[in-house]
Amino acid sequence: MQKAVSREVVAGAGRLPPYDERAERGVLGSILLDASRVIDLCIERGLNAEAFYLRGHQIVFETCLSMHNDNRPVDIVTVGNRLRESGRLDEVGGDTYLEELLEATPTTAHAEYYIDLVYQHYLRRRIIDKSREAIELCYSSDEDARQLLSKAEAGIFEISSSQRTGITPWAELIKIAMEEVERIYTTKKGVTGIPSGFLDLDRILQGFKKGEMMVLAARPSMGKTALALNIVEHVATSHKEDPEERPVAVFSLEMSADQLVRRMLCSQAKVPSHKLTGGYIGEINHAHLAHAADRLMKAPIFLDDTPGLEVLELRSRARRLYRRFGVQLIVVDYLQLLSYPQYAREGRQRETAAISGALKAMAKELKVPVLVISQLSRAPERREKAKPRLSDLRDSGTIEQDADVVCLLQRPSKYEDHEDREDKLLAVLEVAKNRNGPTGEVKLNFVEEYTRFENRLEGVDRFAGEAGAEDFEP
Repeated sequence: MQKAVSREVVAGAGRLPPYDERAERGVLGSILLDASRVIDLCIERGLNAEAFYLRGHQIVFETCLSMHNDNRPVDIVTVGNRLRESGRLDEVGGDTYLEELLEATPTTAHAEYYIDLVYQHYLRRRIIDKSREAIELCYSSDEDARQLLSKAEAGIFEISSSQRTGITPWAELIKIAMEEVERIYTTKKGVTGIPSGFLDLDRILQGFKKGEMMVLAARPSMGKTALALNIVEHVATSHKEDPEERPVAVFSLEMSADQLVRRMLCSQAKVPSHKLTGGYIGEINHAHLAHAADRLMKAPIFLDDTPGLEVLELRSRARRLYRRFGVQLIVVDYLQLLSYPQYAREGRQRETAAISGALKAMAKELKVPVLVISQLSRAPERREKAKPRLSDLRDSGTIEQDADVVCLLQRPSKYEDHEDREDKLLAVLEVAKNRNGPTGEVKLNFVEEYTRFENRLEGVDRFAGEAGAEDFEP
């Protein structure tokens, strides 16, 4: 039997790649005995012709699968005739070998076991192939070593993500669907993604959706980080209206872990941070902080405060967190502090564009929403009412193109010429871009003393081209 030409030995080490000839024969023999059932099992398991190591076995499987897809009967006679017509019968060993496959497989009872063995060895060969590619790149490529590491990790992750799971029983699917129906009926919210905790924002976005890159942008001291942390807190902790605790990864390039944790504690406990730093903590505030600590301690939040992180290293760390903990939201604070050395010599604008593209690719690769904080240029300050625009995104217009959602945050009380400057609580979050839905303005309360954003009773302004907030079911 001829072996697959490209895999005679493993990386010149004189060793054959892992395979089990008897298991491969068992799968093919089972197909010749009961094609309709066994081929369906192979398809469900993700078995293809490449999963067979021996070239003759690949040809037989390809032929059987093609005939099955054409609704042709599959047995030793029909398969032999098809191979003869295509001039490939001798390549697999002739009619004699097909008969040997049948004789070696008296029953199809163990077909699933044979299929799993073949698949296990196929996975091992794919891991070997990806590892060999990484080794060759390390010897031959002039690329940055960190980029090579990212490529190697991506190759292994590709194998992991391509594995298929079995078919979920119909009754279980109905149960899952009804749980969603019950949740919508109870909460009166039709959110399809991960809720942010801000009702009017969720009405526009319908939650944070898998694979989307969302940009939260503002001028300094507007509360970008505070808003992101409030969202993290809501996603990672249970609430009456949203009891699920979801793992969240936070990459903070600006603030240290200690600063972020202290800020989250004070925000959750509603204790002014200056009282904590100044040592003015009374009995009541101490109790509030202890309660907040107990609540946040149980939250599945994974915080990385490595300064000056390169975007490829961030992607590698995100992959590991996703594989190990199943994170459902990734937050990056903030984009302009990331670096991409490969593009640094081409100017900051080109580097920022590459960083933005890498973050968008990460969201699609991991199939999780990625919330990216970004700075705005000084342009809003020279504009009436200091209203920010998409064109104000700092360093690169590519950020606007890559993002699925762009939210621009403004606090009118920060500007003396703004008509709402007297409202110290008011914060305006404009959904300036929403690739899959409407845009509009969301008004929130910002309690500066606690660095905490809260829902505002005024609600949401009319969406662009959509019905007003009063048309939503309460």
